[in-house]
Order: sequence, then structure tokens, then C-alpha cells
Amino acid sequence: MSFLKEIQRRRTFGIISHPDAGKTTLTEKLLLFGGAIQEAGAVKSNKIKKGATSDFMEIERQRGISVATSVLAFEYNGIKINILDTPGHKDFAEDTFRTLTAVDSVIVVIDVAKGVEEQTEKLVEVCRMRNIPMIVFINKMDREGKDAFDLLDEVEQKLGLKVTPLSFPIGMGYDFKGIYNLWEKNVNLFSGDSRKDIEETVEISDLSSAELDKLVGQEAADTLREEIELVEGIYPSFNKEDYLNGQQQPVFFGSALNNFGVRELLDCFVEIAPKPRPKQSEERLVKPDENKFSGFVFKIHANMDPNHRNRLAFIKIVSGEFKRNTPYLHVRHNKKVKFSSPNAFFAEKKEIVDISYPGDIVGLQDTGTFKIGDTLTEGEVLNYKGVPSFSPEHFRYINNADPLKSKQLFKGIDQLMDEGVAQLFTLELNGRKVIGTVGALQYEVIQYRLEHEYGAKCTYENLNVHKACWVDPKNSKSAEYKEFVRVKQRFLAKDKQNQLVFLADSAFSLQMTQQKYPNIKLHFTSEFE
Repeated sequence: MSFLKEIQRRRTFGIISHPDAGKTTLTEKLLLFGGAIQEAGAVKSNKIKKGATSDFMEIERQRGISVATSVLAFEYNGIKINILDTPGHKDFAEDTFRTLTAVDSVIVVIDVAKGVEEQTEKLVEVCRMRNIPMIVFINKMDREGKDAFDLLDEVEQKLGLKVTPLSFPIGMGYDFKGIYNLWEKNVNLFSGDSRKDIEETVEISDLSSAELDKLVGQEAADTLREEIELVEGIYPSFNKEDYLNGQQQPVFFGSALNNFGVRELLDCFVEIAPKPRPKQSEERLVKPDENKFSGFVFKIHANMDPNHRNRLAFIKIVSGEFKRNTPYLHVRHNKKVKFSSPNAFFAEKKEIVDISYPGDIVGLQDTGTFKIGDTLTEGEVLNYKGVPSFSPEHFRYINNADPLKSKQLFKGIDQLMDEGVAQLFTLELNGRKVIGTVGALQYEVIQYRLEHEYGAKCTYENLNVHKACWVDPKNSKSAEYKEFVRVKQRFLAKDKQNQLVFLADSAFSLQMTQQKYPNIKLHFTSEFE
């Protein structure tokens, strides 16, 4: 297959939603259609003791939530699909924001009973800023929930989207009869029997035919006719251009757990979703069909295999072919590096690949050379931007609980911080280590992983910090800067990149500091110009 054909058949997307709307379950079902797994392990059901394939960290299986983004790939109808399943929990939102820099389109999952929730709003806002094409999947139709029209209104108002339904439910919850697919003009009947994995569809090109009454009963049929008439009256018809520019969002209804309405979603996705898109670097716009390879690290994952202390850097390929055992330029270090065993993913199964194409995600063995946001190229100096560190919301001192294991503790902290789980600050005054996170759940994850993956125990001590601000080093020679450093010494720390950080203990003291030292710039993210 030619290089261009390979690019044409790639689709890379992320799945986002509020916790528990059913992202991981949907991911599993998509893999089922791709023939990638034989039996999907639902996150909640006790009948199947398999556990979801895409949650492979011990802690994810215990709590039934996803903590880290996982990368999965499968083939469907000759199209190579790469899925990034993201955590919904707001404590892990940073991982999700970074993942959004690596996808070409997004599927937003919404729970029919709960409607649009806060986490969904935040994530969709990020997608809207970047004009990422979105498809909305309204999940759990086999439970009682909100009326379909109310939901569509809510999606338009709260998320600021322009929707067009491409499938429509016939009843819901207890009366859920099935789905009318407006995209292919057929009816899919819901049997409620999960053993029948893949449903039969009945084609009905004309809704007024008596056949519909036979299938779903007269009452439901009449309601459906009225509703479809309404839908066609109110909502614009689907326009692929608008969708690709992020101006319009198609909506599908279904139940991922019962594997219902998922195939429709997949068939439509394969047909309309964008191919790998060009990406803006600081130097220029890079197109996927260029011959020279380039890509960037959007995630680092330590200890994917607990028996080996390994780290994998996840790289999204933007242009050219990535070949095994070929030296590439690590732009930040200005050094050539080569990789003997690049991995392609399939949940827990990794396989070594010789050539990967734009749109693919590759895992590279990493010995500590990569940081999130690093660029690899064939020699050109490029920097892909837009993978920032945000100011953490929670701060705690970390103390060693087992003096014999201090080496393991530091190694563990070091690796977990590179992974981007949290941020490490070292106080200038006494060298104590402070961990800053976006959410409180992360402290548990860190403690758990330090103990189970590094054999180190730690305790935490609260620290009253309101926000961490990065200090701009521009005027570091001025008297004002030196005065600031002298007076605020007990509030200053260095981050892992050795940048100076000011830990303000309250919003008030932050304001006072800015008034007192007007020429010193403080930033809330680590990437500033």
C-alpha cells in the first residue's frame, strides 16, 4: 500500500465524558465490532470476571473508573481506527486535556438520565477552542431518562453545539423498542437480550408504511412518525463540511452496555470522521503527507509491566513514516536517538511495529529522555506547542515513611512526575518536596503506585497554598527581582525543569505581591512566551 493510502485509512479519535457516562464500555464495544476482543468486560457487571480491557492499572479495576488514558487500535472495514479512552474524573482532567492535543476528532458520551454534566462542559469547551469535530452519543437508552428533545436542547444550550440527530429512539427505558436510523433509513429493534451481540436491522424507507406498526406496535409507530417529522422540521440536515469544521455535531442514541446503536455510530464514524489533520508547530504548519517524519510526546506511562521497570512515551505521528531502528532528532536535547522496539497498542497486548504512519500512536521505551511535549523529527527543528502544565489546586508535603527505602521513593516520585500525574516542587529554603495535583484523588493514586510499583511508603502533610505561579525570569538582574526573591524566600520553589515558582498562600497575598512588585510577571501555566 502506498504511503498516501495508509494516511487516508487512519482515523484517530478520543472519547470524552463525565465519569460514569460509559466511555470505557463504549470503547470495549467498538473493539468488539473490530473483532479485536471476543468478549467485552463491562466495568460494573459481576457476571464477567474479566474486567475492562482498556483499564489496565490495578487501581482502575478496583474502583471501576479509568485513571489514565489508554490507547487502543483496531481495523474495521479496511479502516485503521485508533481510540484514546480518557479518564472522566476531574482529578485526572490534565491527562485528558493533553490527550486532546493528539486526536483528530472526538466522541462525546452523555448519560440519558443525567444529561450534560460539568466535566463534559469543560472538555467540550477545549474541543470547541480547537475546532475539533465532535459526534455525540447519548448512552443508556435502556434506562429511564430525559426526553430526547429536551436532551438535544440541553446539548445545544449547555455545550454550545449545533446538533443534528442521525438516529432517534423509539420509546425509552422500560418501553425502549429500538432506534430509527436517519442516516441509513432503517429501524433497529431492541431485543433486551445481551446474548444477541449484533442485532438485525429492518430497512424501512417509508415511515408511513404499515410494516412499522407490525414491528413496534401502533402507538409507538405513531409517536415515532410525529417525532421524526419534528426532527426533520427543526434540525438542519447533516452537512459534512460543517461537521469537519466543528460547526455541526451529529447525535446518535444507543446503549453501549447492551451493544445497541454502537454499530450505527461506528459505520457513520468511519464514513465521515476526519483523516489525520495538519498540525501547527511554532515554526510552521506541518501536513501529514510530508515525506519527513515528525511527531510529539503527549503522554508518558511508567510501569506498564509491573515486572519490569519500564517507561513508555506515547508519540502521536504527525507527518511522514516512523521506522524502527532509524535515528531521529530529539529536538529539545538536540541529539539523535533510535528505537529498536516501538510498540503499537492493543490494550494489554503490545506488538512491535516496523513502520507507523501519520495518525498512529506509538509507544517508545523511555529511559528518562522524554518529557511531555517533546518533539521528534528527521532533522528539522520543530516544536509542537499546546501541551501545558496548569497550576495545581492541591498542595501537600511528601514525607518518607520508611527511611530504608528513600532511594526507591525518590526514583518513584521522579518517574511518576515525568508521567505528568502531578507536579513536584522543591522549596528553596529547606529543600522539602511538595507535590501539587489537580485533584485530591491523585494523592491516593501516587501513594498506591509508590507502594505497589516501587515498594516505597510515603505520608503527606498539608500545606496551605492557594496557587502556584511561574515566575518570568526576564528581569532577573533588576533590583526589584532580587528584593522579591529575598522577601518571598519562604514561598519560593523550583519545579522539575528548574523554573522558579512562587507558591502564594492566598488570593489576597498574590494580589498584594503583584501590586508590590509590578514588573515581575507571574504565570499560571508553565508554557509562557
